[in-house]
Amino acid sequence: MGIHYDYKSTRGEKAMKKEAKKKARLEQRRAKKSLESDISKKKKEMHDINKPITLEDLTNPDKN
Repeated sequence: MGIHYDYKSTRGEKAMKKEAKKKARLEQRRAKKSLESDISKKKKEMHDINKPITLEDLTNPDKN
């Protein structure tokens, strides 16, 4: 009867540990996502809006 005796007395503690673990994972995901979004925002370069878009701009992948 030992395992069943412990169940109710430790249920709250186990739930708190599980909740803390869940929050930690969520926080790690948010941090990783924000880091990735910051990097992707810096990489994107917009085309000059005053310059018309030519076929060369669209087809040449090596042109910066």
